[in-house]
Amino acid sequence: MNIKNNWIAHIHQLQDRICTALEQEDGKAVFVEDQWERPEGGGGKTRVISNGQVFEKGGVNTSVVFGEVTDIMRNQLKIDGKSWFACGLSLVLHPVNPFVPTVHCNYRMFELYDGTENAKGGLEENDAVVVDRWFGGGTDLTPYYLFEEDARHFHQTYKSTCDAFDTAFYPAFKKECDDYFVNWHRNKERRGIGGIFYDYKRPADDKDVQFWFDFGVACGEAFLPAYLPLVQKRKGMAYTAQHKHWQEIRRGRYVEFNLVHDRGTLFGLKTNGRIESILMSLPPTVRFEYNYQPQPGTEEHKLLNACLHPVDWV
Repeated sequence: MNIKNNWIAHIHQLQDRICTALEQEDGKAVFVEDQWERPEGGGGKTRVISNGQVFEKGGVNTSVVFGEVTDIMRNQLKIDGKSWFACGLSLVLHPVNPFVPTVHCNYRMFELYDGTENAKGGLEENDAVVVDRWFGGGTDLTPYYLFEEDARHFHQTYKSTCDAFDTAFYPAFKKECDDYFVNWHRNKERRGIGGIFYDYKRPADDKDVQFWFDFGVACGEAFLPAYLPLVQKRKGMAYTAQHKHWQEIRRGRYVEFNLVHDRGTLFGLKTNGRIESILMSLPPTVRFEYNYQPQPGTEEHKLLNACLHPVDWV
């Protein structure tokens, strides 16, 4: 089978299904598509939704990119070889209502080649030898107010997905998520309440390329059932200016992580990625207030505690 072509087809189909479902949920705004090309090779489809009834800003992006391995990639990303190929879907949704959580997910495949041929846009198998291939991804939740039943539903959905492949996956990938989305410069404060995250999963004798392909597909398909019920439950709740103020404070933490620590952002910048697509993940409005601390005992303080100390939700 042609793993590369099948992965590209899956990613584009997943983008279509997710965008259709989100438009139906919003009921007002629709995605605007911006197709772009990368001068060094490949391109993508950026789809952005904004000023909706439910979603203040969001994006569901796909990219199929390739090129020569540069010295910057070798030195800073520790990637060696002649040429590379990457294809993935990345989405971020920032809702209007502070009681609806922000969500992020990303699923991708990377190939590295040895030889003089590049990846030919990912549409055909190339003449170069595949010297490395890995899969990665994850989905994580960033609430502004903590509803424990929502957290349990989100985590249970991904635990069930993981358990169908290997019961060791969920605890391992939850921990990896808890340990990845961390603002280390803020006393190990998490960006949100996690989910699952895995990276550099290479085919092996016990888990071959088809296994990791199927796992990535299953995790992508789990996104809508994990997230949409939370949107449907919370989008109609009344909120105040104070709730919105706290949402923007926490969005500031989201920005800090994405710009300081996120490997995907750094990879895009180091490979001359499309800036508008890379920074699509940033929320439309944020607050940076000096030494802002929520009052002990408040719902805001409860949320902050959940971000400081990871919780076993299921």
